[in-house]
Amino acid sequence: MNRDSLRAYCLDKKGAEAEFPFGPEAEVFKVMGKMFALIPVDAPWRITLKCDPTLAEMQRQTYDAVKPGYHMNKRHWNTVSVDGSIPDDELLEMIDHSYDLVVKSLKKKDRQQLHEL
Repeated sequence: MNRDSLRAYCLDKKGAEAEFPFGPEAEVFKVMGKMFALIPVDAPWRITLKCDPTLAEMQRQTYDAVKPGYHMNKRHWNTVSVDGSIPDDELLEMIDHSYDLVVKSLKKKDRQQLHEL
């Protein structure tokens, strides 16, 4: 898994958009204006994802590559090193989980608008 494939997977999510609100160093992926992923532009490759707090702690205990979210709320965000130690399908599931959490937290009007896209 590389940065380009992570980026493409994030952008393939319904309603996903990318922007650089924190400057040119980090690309942020949002759905309906809410962030679900952040990928730095330069190596080392990593991705920061929203996560249920209980699952976030379990992932940190399971994988050395998963740390509390860098510059994020450590309870709700994980930063995952993309170093090959986590199977690609599990990494994609982490992205799916982050996206789904954000979609579930959207206002009803925004969720309806998203489903109409």
